[in-house]
Amino acid sequence: MKINGYMPVKIFSGADALTDAGADIASLGKRCLIVTGSSSAKKSGALDDCVRLLAQYGIGYRVFDGIGQNPLTTDCHAAGRGALRFGADFLIGIGGGSPLDAVKAAALYAANPDVSADGVYAALPTMSKPLPTVLIGTTAGTGSEVTGVSVLTHSVTGRKKSISRPLCYGTIAVCDPKYTYSAPRSVTVSCALDAFAHAAESFFSLKANDLSLLYAGSALGILWNELKALNASDALPDEEAREKLYYGSIYAGLAINITGTLFPHTVGYVLTEAYGVPHGRACTAFFAPLYEKCEAVCPQKTAALLSLLDTEKTELLSVIAALTDVHIRVPDAEKYRERFSAKIRNFDNTPGGFTADEAVACLNSEM
Repeated sequence: MKINGYMPVKIFSGADALTDAGADIASLGKRCLIVTGSSSAKKSGALDDCVRLLAQYGIGYRVFDGIGQNPLTTDCHAAGRGALRFGADFLIGIGGGSPLDAVKAAALYAANPDVSADGVYAALPTMSKPLPTVLIGTTAGTGSEVTGVSVLTHSVTGRKKSISRPLCYGTIAVCDPKYTYSAPRSVTVSCALDAFAHAAESFFSLKANDLSLLYAGSALGILWNELKALNASDALPDEEAREKLYYGSIYAGLAINITGTLFPHTVGYVLTEAYGVPHGRACTAFFAPLYEKCEAVCPQKTAALLSLLDTEKTELLSVIAALTDVHIRVPDAEKYRERFSAKIRNFDNTPGGFTADEAVACLNSEM
């Protein structure tokens, strides 16, 4: 049995998790920068709750709300410079995966002022410890609250690329499902698909161990039932379903924190960069080819997945395809061959391996 893992984030979960985390947050310092997107932090109620908590503990703050979807390195760098100018002792990220990933990067930039916006990839191995961060999730998808990964978009090339090291972990994660209640259906579905992709890819990963499979299995069991319900009705999930989706996403985050993801995530970046497909849908657009590959290479794993979900292959693929609803054939797929010919961990961790030829073929096939 192997239960190797590393996750140094302190988690506060459930109703009033932010209040429960108050003393720990206050111990981080007396000034903080709050990093958010344009609206979700306010609509969810998380920003107002956060401001009240900071006032209670006499902590000064400023808000940086310039983070968009698929956060640009330049925006994260600007947030880091803002934290530095304000003299922030720590940062708080509020939002879905984009603000949470952004605040991790901003904390690194703030502690390493000589690193340029797009120099973070090369500089990461020698960068100093980031400022502490508090991560408050408002969507049930990325699991960024508990992972040591920050996915950024290069400001010049427009390519998505992650930074991933122990320096990229948050300090405190506040996991209260109520902050996800305001997410619209489109965001809810895409985020649920992202969480499912994390769990399924971790389940199939060559790096899977007993601990990651425990997390992935828990996530899959929760998420599959909620995905079927989302597919069966256009109604928004109720509070009970929201809670299940959120904790499913956290379990999935804990799983990929051990294994990482597989080729659908890497190939899916193209759909987001070139066609604006939301990240979750871009990943599950390639779930069927992943399943088919695993069925050929490790049929015992696909059989175990179907048993876990108490479903059949046809239902599994049809539900994921219906919710994904992406129908794109990339006409210039060949231009991505060089990019996919580099050594890519997600390809290496896929059962049977994954090649640039296969990646180009996936993009050439209508999804």
